[in-house]
Amino acid sequence: MPSLNSKPNEPLTGTVKVPGDKSISHRSLMLSALAVGESHITGLLEGEDVLATADAMRAMGAKLERLGDGEWRVHGVGVGGLMTPDDIIDMGNSGTSTRLIMGLIASHDITVTMTGDASLRGRPMGRVMVPLADVGATFAAREDKFLPLTITGTNDPMPIDYTPPMASAQVKSAVMLAGLNTPGTTTVREKVATRDHTERMLSAMGADISVTEEDGLRVVRLKGQPELKPITLEVPGDISSSAFLLVAASIIPGSDVTIENVGMNPLRTGIVDALKAMGGNIEILNARTLGGEPVADLRVLSATLKGVTDLPVDPSTMIDEFPVLFCAAAVAEGTSRFTGLEELRVKESDRLAVMAAGLKANGVDVTEFEDGLEIKGAGGKVPGGGMVETHLDHRIAMAFSVLGQMAESAITIDDAAPIQTSFPSFIDLMTGLGAGMSLYSDR
Repeated sequence: MPSLNSKPNEPLTGTVKVPGDKSISHRSLMLSALAVGESHITGLLEGEDVLATADAMRAMGAKLERLGDGEWRVHGVGVGGLMTPDDIIDMGNSGTSTRLIMGLIASHDITVTMTGDASLRGRPMGRVMVPLADVGATFAAREDKFLPLTITGTNDPMPIDYTPPMASAQVKSAVMLAGLNTPGTTTVREKVATRDHTERMLSAMGADISVTEEDGLRVVRLKGQPELKPITLEVPGDISSSAFLLVAASIIPGSDVTIENVGMNPLRTGIVDALKAMGGNIEILNARTLGGEPVADLRVLSATLKGVTDLPVDPSTMIDEFPVLFCAAAVAEGTSRFTGLEELRVKESDRLAVMAAGLKANGVDVTEFEDGLEIKGAGGKVPGGGMVETHLDHRIAMAFSVLGQMAESAITIDDAAPIQTSFPSFIDLMTGLGAGMSLYSDR
């Protein structure tokens, strides 16, 4: 179990690219595996989570071949063509893969058993099981909602009209993916718009899918049993991975970093707006469209950040970026208060509790609420010197490694291994820009 020490070194300077978008990478493999023909994908994120998706789709009959760094070829089996795997599928740490693949299985006449690591086995799957049961799937799960879980799809799936009780792109996408092999029209009504990568990719592959606004809701309708066309896709850089660089360059004096080819889907860019609201200096350059997704280069210069108590950003547009934003608030001038974040309690870890504990361990004044945190900024460096327990959460590990660059004493992250799930090159990239990070073994 490698631990990570993070301490100040130099201002961050340089031009870099981050790995491919994780959400788009997952979906590109899943949907191309259901296409008729051969798809070609470049820029794929090859972290452990996405590789778990690749293994799962192979286990259910698709042919996926890695051609080179981030370059993959996929031979699809067609909608309805998935097969029962020969063995249990291990999803590792990936909640996205698990929930979306449950959707695919629900409308196929197959039975699949899924498990994962300790973190994933602690994440409830009930929010996906409820609508998929309406489609016709049946489940046998630990305590009725946890992995290991066996899902048996139906040979007579029913189209459903579903309004998720929470804002969740995973739930929406699971229902849409179940709708692919379901006759009739599947409908999802969102109270709050969530990331729309599934809708964009299905449309690009020839599915009959529409998005409208009705009675204050965002309504997505999919006509089932399409013949999906194969795709040629370049996956844009991940805005969620970019967030760690955006915050680090914002808070470390003298920094000037440009991140090229970043996905700028408007339902994902809340972190840019949040940092700007705190006084961040971020330029959006060379805006363009790539594979149906908006893309740009981001230049970020260091700035004096101010605390915020009423963040003018919909939390759903940056739900994965709050851990590192909390670290920005810890070094900002003044107090920040973040609310409406109940969703953070059911991520890879209880991110509100884990972030509060890590901040306190490093001398930050933080108050935890049921739905958020209040953080009194240090107006510069935090004391540091503490040990952070990541609870196998990659974003916790990376967030505190960023905070360590603005700590009087080094911050220690107990386990750096989870970083491999989403950003394998993170430490090398950060140290290449000037950050002070080093791995060591505690054995």
